[in-house]
Amino acid sequence: MPNLSYLKALNRALSTEMDADPAVCVFGEDVGVAVSNVTTGLLKKFGPERVVDMPISEQAFTSFATGAAMAGQRPVIEFQIPALLFLAFEQIANQAHKFSLMTGGQVSIPVTYLLPSSGSRGGWAGQHSDHPYSLFAHVGVKTVVPATPADAYGLLLTAIRDDDPVIVFAPAGAIGVRDNVDFATLAPVPLGSGRIHRAGDDVTVVAVGHLVHDALAVAEELAGTVSVEVFDPRTLHPFDWSGLAESLERTGRLVVVDDSNRSCGIGGEILATAAEQMRLIAPPKRITRPDGAVLPFARELDLALQPTRAQIRTAIEQVAKTSFSTQNEE
Repeated sequence: MPNLSYLKALNRALSTEMDADPAVCVFGEDVGVAVSNVTTGLLKKFGPERVVDMPISEQAFTSFATGAAMAGQRPVIEFQIPALLFLAFEQIANQAHKFSLMTGGQVSIPVTYLLPSSGSRGGWAGQHSDHPYSLFAHVGVKTVVPATPADAYGLLLTAIRDDDPVIVFAPAGAIGVRDNVDFATLAPVPLGSGRIHRAGDDVTVVAVGHLVHDALAVAEELAGTVSVEVFDPRTLHPFDWSGLAESLERTGRLVVVDDSNRSCGIGGEILATAAEQMRLIAPPKRITRPDGAVLPFARELDLALQPTRAQIRTAIEQVAKTSFSTQNEE
């Protein structure tokens, strides 16, 4: 089967949708020269009317995209750096996200916000290494974090076709992933549908984005002692709570791996919802960045603040050995 990279999957999805729907267009900084390689070849194929280089003002072109969507276009905005979302948060969370609700559905805002290489990119330092997906899930914006090339393709298609704003975080840790994929099987992936990458009986590991690959590697290492199920939510809002509940019915034990800061992160929400509504036979654990983490320029310090395979392994082994009764005895 052909080999498909995560980055090429995003490019392929954009090209597919631009071919299918003339209302789809791309806005961003340096999208014409494809500085991130996501928009490679699109300017030549679709022209400057649909692949539009914007001034260096995220607030301006994010608002511009909202207006274009109201006028019948389906804009895809590429943000070069995840921290730029903080500048445009008002335009996304308070404007684009709310227009449909505040007009009683009379207006739709089909904008897709694409973040290629979100998170740490190795020495990009504090203002370039954020992974703020939890913020958007919190305010109710549809939030997507694909882990694989096929899911990157399918979820981006779905995001572009959705009549609401959707934000797609393409983690830096997954951008280099390649899979053998039958192109004929590539298809839209519905929002709110999780994916079990590896079935297991003892512990469910919920991993977000690129951390799916770390969880799978640790699950393979522990295969002789602990049977690990790796659950990839794929979208954080809406979240596949029923899929997680089904997994926990089998395992009863939960570890969550989340590359965002600990307080108010999606990892804490997953643990809380599981504790309130699902079957747990042991106290769950989460692995995150530390509270208030700002990733430094120094590579060793950068890596020290991110979830690691060693942490995942330790958490799985601890959860596998405990239950609520044994914890109470201790």
